Amino acid sequence: MYAYIKGKLEQKANSYVVIENGGIGYKIYMPITSIEKLGAIGIEVKVFTHYHVREDAINLYGFLSDEELKMFELLLSVSGIGARSAMGILAEISPSNFTLAIITNDVSKLVKIPGIGAKTAQRMILELKDKLKTLQAVNKQEQVKVAIIEEETFSESLAALQMLGYNRKEIEKVFEKIDIKGLKVEDIIKKSLIILGK
Repeated sequence: MYAYIKGKLEQKANSYVVIENGGIGYKIYMPITSIEKLGAIGIEVKVFTHYHVREDAINLYGFLSDEELKMFELLLSVSGIGARSAMGILAEISPSNFTLAIITNDVSKLVKIPGIGAKTAQRMILELKDKLKTLQAVNKQEQVKVAIIEEETFSESLAALQMLGYNRKEIEKVFEKIDIKGLKVEDIIKKSLIILGK
């Protein structure tokens, strides 16, 4: 329902924060480690959120990154792990270390997390290993697609500028000064011409 909430940090407590957006104060439960990293009261913050509905409660859970949010949602899919347990796990281990522990069957790393015994660690590995491998495969495919698009954009921009009489070396020097990620060919050419014309 809410992908993220961006607004003024109004309150910090041990287990939640209050963020004001559009005159509404959102109470968002977060891992204590994330609350500590949020910054001072009064600044603008952006928190990725999970809208959690149960029979007896409706809560918002917040995270500093999309990776933390995905890990939280994966943990909720494990039988026997609820929102509070998932938040506790997130406060103790980073998403990358957690993923590594699951994929490498590292029970010893998981049982170091308070409240996680050997049986729960084994259940997490059993239920999450295939999901994490699928997620990694999807991420790699996306990275490859982005790399191909960027390479094509680079080549087209280079060719167009060479046709305008500039040599490859000076064009590449200009490209180093421009962040071409996400830019269209015409935008790269316009920015390059401004620098080349100086």
